[in-house]
Amino acid sequence: METMKAVVKTKPEFGAELQDKPIPKPQPDWLIVKVRATSICGTDVHIYKWDPWSADRIGAKALPQILGHEVAGEVVEVGSSCKRIKVGDYISAETHIYDPGDLTSMLGAFHVGKNMKILGVDYDGCFAEYFALPESICWPNDKSIPSVIASIQEPLGNACYAVLGEDADVAGKSMVITGDGPISLFAIGVARVCGVAKIIHLGKYDFNMEIARKMGADLQLYTNQTTAQERLEFVMDHTGGDGVDIALEMVGSQDSINDCFAMVRKAGRLTAFGIAPESPVPVDYNNGIVFKGCQIHGINGRKIFDTWYRNRNLLASCRLDPTPVITNIFPLSEFATGFEKMLERPRKSAKVVLFPDKAEYEAAAKFMKE
Repeated sequence: METMKAVVKTKPEFGAELQDKPIPKPQPDWLIVKVRATSICGTDVHIYKWDPWSADRIGAKALPQILGHEVAGEVVEVGSSCKRIKVGDYISAETHIYDPGDLTSMLGAFHVGKNMKILGVDYDGCFAEYFALPESICWPNDKSIPSVIASIQEPLGNACYAVLGEDADVAGKSMVITGDGPISLFAIGVARVCGVAKIIHLGKYDFNMEIARKMGADLQLYTNQTTAQERLEFVMDHTGGDGVDIALEMVGSQDSINDCFAMVRKAGRLTAFGIAPESPVPVDYNNGIVFKGCQIHGINGRKIFDTWYRNRNLLASCRLDPTPVITNIFPLSEFATGFEKMLERPRKSAKVVLFPDKAEYEAAAKFMKE
């Protein structure tokens, strides 16, 4: 039996192991991809640490399991029922494996189905030389997009959907974006290229605040150096006293949630993406929502496949340059160093990309230096 190298969560405790695993075989409607690049997500970090979410969502009985879900690769084998994707196609993967029988799927909201499964959570993931996935969630990449960039389209899709919402009505508007993790930083870049006129960024770590400036933030405030009142006054001073048209809550902390509800203008939009450490979370229901006429847009994934289409066009056209957010690249064998960078505080990294193939890693290193 042919084997491959893979990063495997073997025990319900901190860490993972690089192991030899059998190369998977496709089910009739699945296919096999040779991984060219794969990036580390916050979800992977949760699983790597094996925090309470991981213990509850995955559970020790599901282990061992291969980590990872953000990927770019080449199709090497297709199942007997596959029709859309062919051997040789250069693809990335939508993480949410939707059930076409869900009511939400039938109504066009594929990403939030009741029976939805998640790649790298409910099935083996892509931190490996090869991995299997359903044809239904494959997205063909533009061949001009380097694998190091193509691999980050899944989190970039979160950012794109968060910024554009359902109507993509953002040009000429003002926006506040909280947090300085990779998706917040991607969101700043998307907002800039899509015509947001004033981008106010609230962050915490010097290293990532500098990335935010490179991505296009107009104004910045350190949340750990200001009070809530000071932040609100700052935003009001720069929006004529009205507040921002759109507030992107990308952190999930109580302070960030409070900031966004206070800062968004009447009849504005608040995008809720950050995951709170505990739920329910208190909000000012009367003044923050009802009397404001506030629209609240929850983000759980990407808009399949509208967001992927926009991502591909923005990247292939070079309108959007996400490379400042990609701070570290490593061979797959050095995955532990990648996770260490993700866990380091204060932050000194944003997006970390891994490469199973040495030649692909060397090509990415050359590209990132150019």
